[in-house]
Amino acid sequence: MKALFLIDDTTANRISYYHIMLMLATLPFDQFFSHAAFISFALHTLIHLDKTRLKALFTPRTLLLQAVFFITLSSALYSKYPATAGVDITRQLVILLFPVFFALTTLNINKYRDKLLTLFALVCVLVIAGLYVRAFYVIHYFHLPVRAIISNLFINHKFSGPINMHATFLSLQIALALFYLLTRLFEPRSVYLKTGLYIAVILLFAGIVQLGSKAVLVVVLIGINVVIPYFMVPVAKRLRFIAAAAVLSLIVIASSVSVNGFKERFVTDLANDLSKPVTNESVEPRLVRWEAAIQLVKKRPVFGYGAGSELSILGDKYFHDKLYIAYLNRLNAHNQYLTFLLTSGMVGLLIYLATLFYAVRTALWRRDMLFFVFTLLIITVSLSESLLNAEKGVYFYSFFLSFFVFGGIKKAAKSNYLFT
Repeated sequence: MKALFLIDDTTANRISYYHIMLMLATLPFDQFFSHAAFISFALHTLIHLDKTRLKALFTPRTLLLQAVFFITLSSALYSKYPATAGVDITRQLVILLFPVFFALTTLNINKYRDKLLTLFALVCVLVIAGLYVRAFYVIHYFHLPVRAIISNLFINHKFSGPINMHATFLSLQIALALFYLLTRLFEPRSVYLKTGLYIAVILLFAGIVQLGSKAVLVVVLIGINVVIPYFMVPVAKRLRFIAAAAVLSLIVIASSVSVNGFKERFVTDLANDLSKPVTNESVEPRLVRWEAAIQLVKKRPVFGYGAGSELSILGDKYFHDKLYIAYLNRLNAHNQYLTFLLTSGMVGLLIYLATLFYAVRTALWRRDMLFFVFTLLIITVSLSESLLNAEKGVYFYSFFLSFFVFGGIKKAAKSNYLFT
């Protein structure tokens, strides 16, 4: 543990290192702490600014990482909703700033990447453990049966509620921590440390199932069955690994859908989301809301309606189509790709897709499995959530995109992982 906090570097770089540690450690909690840590990091970087690094700000790489912010900024110019456009610009400001300060810092992020991610994974393990402790305390306090932990009382937002985190956005962090720990299992470790890693991996996986994010769980299963074999397993052992992973995945899926709470979350809710509306629903299906959004997109397909317009124009459309629950709850598109089409049209969507393509291409070229998993999470969750309309979604996207790009593994350094 001491090795995580003691690094051999300049005083300025040590302070930068602690700032990034603090940003990672506060990610699962209230956004105030994350933003406070970032502001402090930014001020520290400016105080110790090395002017020779300024040229890094004006590279295609940095501009591409900032592209989503510039989409929002430019689409605000023709928006009929300047007040809400300003809110969107403020929320996405970190997309502009993270690449700036990761480019300016003199800290070698690549050198300390493993230490930083180890701390992040440790925090995620403690968060999930704490949520389970709290859940079992409630079960004990109200004299509920232990099996209540797998009921609707403690699934999805009801599980993440104590830390006031959206279940999907917490799942994103837990999934990334899970895959980082899985990579550590491929390295030579003592029996005690490997046992600890296995326990942590099982706890994080259980937490992902408990949080009930369908999109994140799909990525986790794809990651275990496809991504890990491709990046981490030698060709000679790959088929055997895939077979074992597939069997374990089928056991997990079968076990989950045999539990009413998880079956309702992963199967029934998915079927409802992709169906036509029926009476007595708590909210109209996403498919119906997506159809409403697509009808709006067809009217202004190239540039959209401008930043900050989504809730207002969707609200009017929901009311017109008698989707009153969605109207009263002021629901967004719950699809990041549709959000871009609504606010900035095909121009905005293509720029977002270009950013994701760059991330995928860079991850594959570097053979950086964790960066690839992060991008896969963003691509998949963007199908079911307007990821960049929420503070935690924006922060997760902007922080880790810059972190992996500027702290990337050199291609030659870790191109071949082998079982040990």
